[in-house]
Parts: sequence; structure tokens; C-alpha cells
Amino acid sequence: MKNWIDHKYINKNTIEGRIYQQNLAMSVLKKGNTMIIAPTAMGKTVIAALISAERLKNYENSKILILAPSKPLTLQHEKSFKKFLNTSVTSITGNNKPADRKELWKENRVICATPQTVESDIISREYDFKDVSLIVFDECHHAVGSYSYVYLAQKYIQQAKDQLVLGLTASPGWEEKKIKEVSHNIYINNVIIKSEDDPDVAPYFNQVQTKWIKVKLTPELKEIKDLLAETLKIRLKTLKKLGIIDSIAKPSKREILVEQKRLQQKIASSNNPKKEYFTGISILTEVINIMHSQELLETQSIKTLNNYFNKLEKKKTKASKSLKNDYKFNKAVMLTRKYVDRGIDHPKMKRLMELIQQILDENNQNKIIVFSQFRDTTKSIHEHCEKNDIKSIRFYGQASRDNDKGLSQKKQIEVIDKFKNDEYNVLISTSVAEEGIDIPAVDYVILYEPVPSEIRMIQRKGRTGRKHQGEMYILMTKGTLDESYYWASQRKERAMKNNIYNAYNKNNISLDNYVANNEEVQSYNINTDPDNAEVTIYVDYREKNSNMMRELDKINCEIKVKSMGVGDYQITDDIIIERKTVEDFSKSITDKRLYQQSKELTTNCRKPLMIIEGENIYHTFLHPNAIRGALASIALDFRIPIIQTQSETDTAFLLKRIALREQDKDNKKPVSIRTQTKPVTLPEQQLFITESLPGIGPVSAKSLLKHFKTVKNMINASKNELKEVEGIGEKTATNIIDVTQREFRDE
Repeated sequence: MKNWIDHKYINKNTIEGRIYQQNLAMSVLKKGNTMIIAPTAMGKTVIAALISAERLKNYENSKILILAPSKPLTLQHEKSFKKFLNTSVTSITGNNKPADRKELWKENRVICATPQTVESDIISREYDFKDVSLIVFDECHHAVGSYSYVYLAQKYIQQAKDQLVLGLTASPGWEEKKIKEVSHNIYINNVIIKSEDDPDVAPYFNQVQTKWIKVKLTPELKEIKDLLAETLKIRLKTLKKLGIIDSIAKPSKREILVEQKRLQQKIASSNNPKKEYFTGISILTEVINIMHSQELLETQSIKTLNNYFNKLEKKKTKASKSLKNDYKFNKAVMLTRKYVDRGIDHPKMKRLMELIQQILDENNQNKIIVFSQFRDTTKSIHEHCEKNDIKSIRFYGQASRDNDKGLSQKKQIEVIDKFKNDEYNVLISTSVAEEGIDIPAVDYVILYEPVPSEIRMIQRKGRTGRKHQGEMYILMTKGTLDESYYWASQRKERAMKNNIYNAYNKNNISLDNYVANNEEVQSYNINTDPDNAEVTIYVDYREKNSNMMRELDKINCEIKVKSMGVGDYQITDDIIIERKTVEDFSKSITDKRLYQQSKELTTNCRKPLMIIEGENIYHTFLHPNAIRGALASIALDFRIPIIQTQSETDTAFLLKRIALREQDKDNKKPVSIRTQTKPVTLPEQQLFITESLPGIGPVSAKSLLKHFKTVKNMINASKNELKEVEGIGEKTATNIIDVTQREFRDE
């Protein structure tokens, strides 16, 4: 008989009383901000529910915020917490309108949400963290760099009255500095590590056996491999002759990207860069394309490689044109297409079908997840399953790619439900299903390829062994990147365990950084912005996904997101600002956007301004003289001042400085936002005036102007004269007469 947890805020018979889970929850409540590192399927969600129940009991009217990095995982948490907790629970994602999110926040005590959505609402001041007594960062290893978790942790420490932070992860990373960075960023002062080998955990934990299956490339694929290798070798020799690389031994993609960056810096630092630098950058791009082709050939399906070749063929870059003209590369492309037509595929595909069939023959109720990191490959696997009468379904992200429409949030949930309800035996997934998605009855996990990430390998492995002993198979192609990736992930996983268990002495560890972090936040508020007066910055909705919003929020700017017809930021009626990063500035010169945007800026406001953000404006693929010419044109032809800033933080401080200078604090007037651009040419201006009349659209406006020749003649026309124009009836003519000829009265 099970021992159920009895608690005011826990629904009866929903949480089994496991000692290790209760001890972990008590430790967090006692010691404060904690990261729990534990294998997948050990019940970290249950631990979070136990802590939540106690915080709700101890802090009346407080709220609990559960953050998860994806919408499906957020909705899964909502379902779990509704099951476990005896209180109001909801979810908040980008699918909810801002006004609805505000109401949901107000009406519920437990909120499960995606971090980007909450960040947007906190910046817009729809609600705050004042009454949040517990914030949970699920999959907290994401809390690095500019990810939303970092910003939200800082705002929570600033705003919450009764603070408690809980970080949950199965895999914080293999580098010690990454583990410490995550801890620092979410204000952790205590780390608890649990292993499946711990005596109190072992009875509840099912072991997962890992088996790997090796295959050899077929002669057909080896032929393509040799052609790509020769194509790559020629380019590496050229790069060596140019003095760009020292050896023609096959470099890694990372090394090639480093060389690209180094050449860009040489171009940026030279007044008259050598032509060889630009040639080198183009050849390095070719090398990256060839190396990616090799990876797809060696590790994926022949169809995936063919799709990549088709995409490459459509590109207009110098690098892609060079590859099209290369005999050996072209032969590799032709052979790939030939083998696709003949139904020849990667040997892993045949072995995968045999393995799936073998598992289902043993028990036709078995559940299998097949992982591949390429969406095209999941499509190929699905097609092969259908040919073999295997009930399979694909699971992937929401973004659409080429002819492959993304899965909406609703569709993702439907796919998981169909898989759970035995409509399908095989779930074929990209990395979307790696983290947290609750698929409890999976017997087998098959990796179509190893991945060189210990985090992703651990997450994938954790999809099985939840109800009983599970098995994970890894398909590898001998003598290819597959083997390199597998051993890289193994090495990193061992390093991660060593760093965690050795550096932190395996049990509860104090990091002694929470106080320091708290002091940092407080001093940040006091010292970083001496002019602490609040200003209003109007931001175009297209800037919502940049880090600018949070940088402006940090320095006490009220942000109003609008759909702006011109510019990115507006300070007053007269001041509209176009912000460009160094990379975007370079691209806008190439695609001619820059001059159209400059024209619109000067037409729509009296004081236009352009900010170019980045440390080195010449650090791009363009020749420095092209950059200089564009700068001269903006300043002289369009008379737009240009200000350079170093970073998003620098830009935010500059915007606030402009607002402090220009906004009238004593007499705050509403700012007229330019929701559309003003007409520029005379015909555009005439149509603009005519279309502003009641009942007049673009077609009627043209008809009126063609009939009356001028705006003046049209305005002076009688009702009967207006009705002579096709499409103008009695009512429209009367309305036009009223607007143009009746006396104005200021009511």
C-alpha cells in the first residue's frame, strides 16, 4: 500500500511519500536558493510541487512561478501542478494576449510560463514579482549568456518580498565554469546532487542499458565521400598558399570559423585590405559548405544531403557559385540525386528499420522514440516507417522550413497525446522532445546519430527507463563524425560528473555567492544610473526579441511597444531613431535597405538619428570603402546624424540620455507615433490626401483624381459632380461634401 503525502495544498492520493523527495524538499526550504542536479525521471517536478505547497501555506496570498524553456513543457507543468496542488493553476505563453496574461497572473496562485513571455510582461509592467514566494527554473542549465532566465532571476531578487529560488536540471554542463555561471546567474547558494546509485534513490530508479550499433558506408556513399574530400582538399591547399592556414590536415568547423573571424578583423583594421582577404573569406565559406555536406553524407540520410544541395543551388553568393562550377562537387551532387531516384539510402536507415521491426515483433505494444538532430532526416525516417507499415509520427518545432510546416503548440500536444494513447508505436523527434516532455511509457530510445553534447545525450537517455528498465541504442557509421561525436559526448559526461561530484563534494554544497549576487543587484540599482528619473521610450514591436528591452528596463525606462511605420525607437514627436548593429548595417548596404530607410526617416521626422551598434563598424565582409561611402551618404545626402555605440547596454544609456534631454517632464505630452510612413512623391501625397476622405479607398482615390485632375477641383466639386465618378454613390458624395465644405467647429 502506497504512503500518500497529506498536506493542505496537495490533492489527496496524488504524491507518493518517497523519503528522498521529502528530504530534498525540506533541504531547499531550510537552506534557501538551491539547484538540484538529478537524473531525469527522479521526480524533480514532484519535489518542486512539495516545496510549492509549503510556500503557499507559509505565505498567504503569495504566488509560485514555474518557468520552463518551451511551450509544450510549460503546458505539461500546468497539467502536473493541477494534478498535485489544491489551488488555482494556469499557464502563460506567447499564445495568450498580454491583457489576458495580466488577468491570468492576477487570478491564479501557481503560474507555469515560458521565460520569454514573462520577461516581456515584466518589462511592460503588466505585473511584478513582489508576491512570488518561489520561482522555479526548470532545465536551469539554460541560465547563461543573455537567456531570459538570467534577467528574470535578477528582477526576482530585486522585487520579491519572500524569496526562494529553485533550479532543476539533470545536466548542468561538463565545464566547472559553466556550472558556476549557472549558479551565479540564478542566485544559487546551495547545490544538491542526487544519483541513481544513492541508496535512497536506487529502489525507485530503473537502469537504462546503452547499446551501440555500427554500420559501414556503402560503396555508393564512399564514392560521394571521396569526391567531397577531394573538393575540400583543393580549397585547403589554396588557403595554405594564401597564408590563411598552416596545414591542409582537415580542420574542424570551429577552426574554420575562427579563421573567418580573424580575416574579418584584418579587413577591419586595414585602410586598404588585400584582395586575398576577401578571397580567403569566400573560400572559407565554401569549406564550411563542403564540411556540412560531408556531415550529412556520413551521419544522415541521402535525402537530407540532397535537400541541402538543393538549398545551396538556390544561393547567389560567390561561394555557392564557385561550388556549382566545381566539377567534382557537381559530380557528388549528381550522384546524390541519382541514388535518391534509385532508392539507395544510408546504411543506418536500413539498420534502423530492422531494429524497430525487431522491437515491435517482440512486443507490438512497445514504445520507441527515435531522435535525429535534422528535421529532414526525421521526415526520411517517417517515410521509411510508412513503407514498412510501422505506425510512426513526427514531432518537431514550431518554425516552418521550406515546404515543411512547423507544428503549432496545439499540434505538438496532439502528437504527444496520440503517442501516449497507443495510436502510434514510434515517435520520430528532433531535439524538441529532449527536455522534460512527459512521455512516461517509453521502452526504447534510438539515436539516429550521436551528438557531441553531454547535456543532450543525458536528456535523450532520460526519455526511457521511467516505468521499467529501458534500453538506448546509438547508431554509428564507422570512421566518420558519428564516432567523434559519440566519444566527445562520453568524455564531456565523465568530466561533468567529475566536476560536480569532486568539486562540490557530492552532497549539499554552499557556493557562498548568493550574498555577493544580492549586493550586486542592489548596487546596480543605485549606481548604474545617476539620473534615475523615469523616461518613456517608444519601441517598435520588431525590437521585442532583442535584448534592448531588458537593458532599457534595467535603467528605469518606461517602455511602450508600438507598431511603428518608420524607425525602431521614438523619443518625441520629432525624434525617431533607427538602430542597426554593425552586421545589420553591412547587410542593409548590400540589399539597399539602408537608403530607403534613411529616406523614410528624413521624410517622417524633423530630427532623425541613426545609431550603429558594435565595437568595429569595419568588421564585416564589405570593403571598408563601401562602409565609408554609406556613412558619408547618410550624413551628407540625408543629413542624418550618426552615433556609434559599443553594445546594447551603451545604446540603452544613450536612448535614456536623449529622452532625459528632450522629454518635458513637467508637461508630459502624448507622443504621436508614426504608425505608417508619409507619402514621398507628389502622386503619393495626392493619393494620401484623397484616401483620407470618408469611404474612399485606393481605387476610388485614383478614379477621383483622374476625373478632377487636381485635389482642389475635387474638393470644390458639387455632390452631383462627385457622383459622376464611377464608384461614388449618394452617401459617399454626401460624406465628402460634409468633410470638405462644412464649417469646422471645435467641440
